[in-house]
Amino acid sequence: MGPKIVVKNVYFTYGDGTEALHNVSMEIASYQIFVLFGPARAGKTTLLRLFNRLSDLIENATVQGQILFNGRDIFERGTDVIDLRRRIGMVFAIPTPLPGSIRDNITYGLRMAGIRNRDELESRVERSLTQAALWNEVKDRLDKPASALSGGQKQRLCIARSLALEPEVLILDNPTSGLDPLSTAMVEESLHELKQRYTIIMVPHSVQQAARVATTAAFMLDGEIIEVGSADQIFGQPQVKQTEDYVTGRFG
Repeated sequence: MGPKIVVKNVYFTYGDGTEALHNVSMEIASYQIFVLFGPARAGKTTLLRLFNRLSDLIENATVQGQILFNGRDIFERGTDVIDLRRRIGMVFAIPTPLPGSIRDNITYGLRMAGIRNRDELESRVERSLTQAALWNEVKDRLDKPASALSGGQKQRLCIARSLALEPEVLILDNPTSGLDPLSTAMVEESLHELKQRYTIIMVPHSVQQAARVATTAAFMLDGEIIEVGSADQIFGQPQVKQTEDYVTGRFG
């Protein structure tokens, strides 16, 4: 089995001329948690948004290089971007449930994708909430407003909403930044289960979180990949201690 995503000599420049990514190359294998860490403005979020072409929404930006998903360049002419974003789901730092019930949040994207069968919808609701470690907490109130959930529950609901569409890759951009330690631990625990079924690419909240969850990690600085390796290789090295001091343990 080849790598799930291959990044080849990627440059990204914003419309004002700011180069956010400089000659980035790396490979991401399937069924793991691949962590991108580094200080603020290192290019982490910019790179994440390239993977499912959310970068298309940035006016006057330019991209050079290739990103291969299952061996195919996502920037080639004719790429179905809507399908790409279904297959590469994304969860942002601030949980944003849709208006409506918990059930509505899960089924909205499914209905948009053309799924109407009630049994299929209900099956996906239960499966995705279970995978996001939320089912037992909400199974008796699926028709209650999602807005009534706690912050940690809202974030797990957003993860479940992405999982309901059965993506191949799940992108998480600082998903626990606003959560308390208990909620953070529950999200992290669910991630370890999810990597058995999905490829997860994550920007963590801290170096400590990166060390806890990563299968593989890449350190970014000033738009470049400085080092890539297994969690043991990266977080077991003395220079990572220096990195912790540099980024003060937290990322923007």
